[in-house]
Amino acid sequence: MSKLTVTVPDIGGAENVEIIEINVAVGDSVNADQDLLVLETDKATMEIPCPQAGKILALLVKVGDKVSEGSAILELESSDSADTEQNKAEPAAAAHEPAQTAPVAEINAGAADASATDSSAADSVESLIDLVVPDLGGASEVTVIELCAQPGDNLNADDSLIVLETDKASMDIPAPVSGTLKELLINIGDKVKEGQVYGRLLTQAQQGSAATAQQTSAQQAAVQAASNKAVENAPATTAAAVSAVPVAAVSETTSSAEKTDIHNVYAGPSSRRLARQLGVDLTKVKGTGDRSRITKDDIRDYVKALVKQAESGVAAVTSGSGIPAVPAVDFAQFGEIELQPMSKIKKVTAANMSRNWLNVPHVTQFDEADITDLDAFRASMKAEAERQGVKLTPLPFLIKAAASALTLEPSFNVSLHHDGEHMVQKHYVHIGIACDTPNGLMVPVLRDADKKGIYQIAREASELIEKARNGKLKPNEMQGGCFTISSLGAMGGTGFTPIVNAPEVAIMGVSKAQIKPQWNGKEFVPRNMLPLAVSYDHRAINGADCGRFFTTLVALLSDVRRLIL
Repeated sequence: MSKLTVTVPDIGGAENVEIIEINVAVGDSVNADQDLLVLETDKATMEIPCPQAGKILALLVKVGDKVSEGSAILELESSDSADTEQNKAEPAAAAHEPAQTAPVAEINAGAADASATDSSAADSVESLIDLVVPDLGGASEVTVIELCAQPGDNLNADDSLIVLETDKASMDIPAPVSGTLKELLINIGDKVKEGQVYGRLLTQAQQGSAATAQQTSAQQAAVQAASNKAVENAPATTAAAVSAVPVAAVSETTSSAEKTDIHNVYAGPSSRRLARQLGVDLTKVKGTGDRSRITKDDIRDYVKALVKQAESGVAAVTSGSGIPAVPAVDFAQFGEIELQPMSKIKKVTAANMSRNWLNVPHVTQFDEADITDLDAFRASMKAEAERQGVKLTPLPFLIKAAASALTLEPSFNVSLHHDGEHMVQKHYVHIGIACDTPNGLMVPVLRDADKKGIYQIAREASELIEKARNGKLKPNEMQGGCFTISSLGAMGGTGFTPIVNAPEVAIMGVSKAQIKPQWNGKEFVPRNMLPLAVSYDHRAINGADCGRFFTTLVALLSDVRRLIL
């Protein structure tokens, strides 16, 4: 058997992605492409498949952990006849063979008493683990600011051993496994670097062939997972906690903290720094750590309690923008209710919509496109489209027309630069497609729409929409849009004002087409008119720019022959 460490594949550049579901357990036999776990970013969920068939030896993560591309998630034992024969012939060598991923702790097996050794028994023997500084995220040297344990202490897995401090954050380095701390090779104030041995931990190991090999591999995997998790989570967690507290809550507690002597409180430097950042009086925080030590989670829980108290008070509460918040209402007094949790995607969408509406000065322009001839052309091409394996709906024509209009009117294909001094002129045309999915609103992006024909656009748009509804979109499939189309035509309505999807500067809303009388110069004739609404960011686009763009777009939809010119 060969052992394989399964890592997180390419997830479109997303970092610190949360694990929301684990679909396997230790000991399970899995097939290639079987789902192992589910990740959730701010925009989508994605399933991570198994790269090959085998048996799960160890899970290196749990629900709620944050992972990035390349993070180890589990140990897999795959079938390999050659490796199987070698393991049978050399069980002792297999017992000390390292895992495929680079270990963060080197396990040196202690010698067992020869007279007590029995070939058929798996006696418990002491093993000495070298404690090694894990990946520091690119930092060359970091300072040891706290020693959380002393030689002789009995430790459980994940108990804090030392605290390191970089320029950006502090991080607790946990014990990889349970055991007794034999020695520490560093002192407070020392500089350490990745891979440096800082101590040794005495633990129990099983002596025997297969049992020893599996335990050794599991210990190495646990070391790697625990250490990487500590490094990855430290800065993100601190930043999230700092930004989550309203100014009022911080101000209220700061004055109290300044008057109180907190030097006698049992808390590490990282916890004290977080308390200073949040203005928390540590003497009022109850510690839940070892020997009542105050942890950063204790501080966050204390702040959450303060925020809830502030929100329930009589005084008016405002959001960070200064806009008064909507007063809390007890809906249960009016009848039976049920509280349903919002998915992460819906919560992020709500926050993005609020941000875009508050930051983007919207202007919406309305017009109608005569799609009578377009519908006739679609009907005439129906049979041929079916032979091509595509369904010709109005959407691919809308995408193609929008892409052509952006090419003809490049003033619409821009974004505001973050420095406030420049405009970003885009020389590519990617169109976003707003989709209603069970998980909430999602906007996959069809790339290079200006370079593709109607059939290819129809095929790719259908695939993207299907992936969005099944939660299969990758983050990079929802990035880089130049212009978004939001269609409510299938649901009815004569018009609506779509919200710009920043950093894009424009979005088009499509409503339900209706037969209306149109004057042709001699008489009124029935024509199929499609209501359109374009919302744009008035900081980047002037009314005249939108007028030219909209006129071009309507002309292209009214006569699809123009799309080939």
